[in-house]
Amino acid sequence: MKKIWQNNSYTILLIATSLIVSLVFASGLKSGNEDYITITVQSGESLWKIADDFSNNHNLTNHEFVVWVEKENGITGGKIYAGDELIIPIRTQHNDDTPQYASID
Repeated sequence: MKKIWQNNSYTILLIATSLIVSLVFASGLKSGNEDYITITVQSGESLWKIADDFSNNHNLTNHEFVVWVEKENGITGGKIYAGDELIIPIRTQHNDDTPQYASID
């Protein structure tokens, strides 16, 4: 084991560092202003209608929205049925840029 470490210590450290940086980067991509809600499909609804209905609540084009919903919900061919529950992305209303001030009361 000691010989392996001596011969490959730089490679092992490079791989470990790369893995850690990748994990940090990947977790940073997921944390944004997107949250997810579950909706129940109503009779007569399509993915395109749902994308249009929630167009003010997401940062995607309708096509990107439909592709995302299909992928995340395991939908093939764009077919959904009344009563199906779908996870959809929505924009949250966080005001993280607003400074918070302490007051003396």
